[in-house]
Amino acid sequence: MKSTINDVAKQAGVSIKTVSRVINNEASVRQATRDKVMAAVNALNYQPNLAARSLAGVKAYTIAFVYDNPNAYYVIDMQNGILNECKKNGFELLIHPCNAKSNTITDEITNMIRHSRIAGLVLTPPFSEDTEFVEKIKETNVNIVRIVSGIAPPDQLSQCIMINDHETAFNITQHLIDLGHNDIAFISGGKEHRSSYERLNGYQAALEKNGITVNPELIIDAEYSFESGVEGVKSLMDASVKPSAIFCCNDEIAAGALFSARLMNIEVPAQLSIAGFENSPFSRQTWPKLTTAHQPTQEIAQLATSVLVSQIRNEAINEADNVFTPQLIERDSSAKYSAS
Repeated sequence: MKSTINDVAKQAGVSIKTVSRVINNEASVRQATRDKVMAAVNALNYQPNLAARSLAGVKAYTIAFVYDNPNAYYVIDMQNGILNECKKNGFELLIHPCNAKSNTITDEITNMIRHSRIAGLVLTPPFSEDTEFVEKIKETNVNIVRIVSGIAPPDQLSQCIMINDHETAFNITQHLIDLGHNDIAFISGGKEHRSSYERLNGYQAALEKNGITVNPELIIDAEYSFESGVEGVKSLMDASVKPSAIFCCNDEIAAGALFSARLMNIEVPAQLSIAGFENSPFSRQTWPKLTTAHQPTQEIAQLATSVLVSQIRNEAINEADNVFTPQLIERDSSAKYSAS
């Protein structure tokens, strides 16, 4: 027979209200009482119905992850990070994939918030970087935490977790320069993502610091996809100046670039060095394995959710560690430049 909250209260020798406070992780409960209730919860294998709790109570206990991202690895890491933090804090997770380019996207998300009793939203690009969208969603009075590319929040609309793409892109490009490469190409991601601009600017800043002229012919506008890497290399090898190295805006693009180079009988890294960004499984499943930058997506997602939960509970928020700088990982796809 399934245990109830009444059974837990009876075994712990406390009121049903106290059990509810412990399950909701409310700060007003003494540690001794909390331990006693949790011991009863574990002994009875009690599993609260969080969905029913949201419907019956005044507060909402569901966090929504709203995204439009074709990178399955990124989405899975985000989901796992958010879910881990939700479980720790007694929240449910609603996953809402959607089309950011839809003309009715604001109405869609607004209706979802109202009909599903959402306590807070975790927003990733491009939603998190669309000021007009965020302003409209804030009219529902829902709590929001955004993951945004940059080193400082673009506005005061919500709490933000920042990714320092500029510095990391600078470091990746500097790595290629240190290997002796001057003709370094850049294959961009989608223009709707601020990360694409931050990574491009970091690439350009590294070239300029080292006295290397930025060549527009070596910059390819693309999307965050494998196919963009394939087509990007084809275009670059048809240009008047052929690159000796390519910095791709993410690992999926880099994997496509590596595939295209092999089809063209270009040896990597002997004839062409390739670097990606994010340290997704794409970077470890290729041969050679890709030089990249490690972006701790699950950790970022957990921090975003932790901040969101604190916001929902009106708790103090520590903003000191809200900026992540992905770290360079040198692998076999980049090597010293050889003119031969």
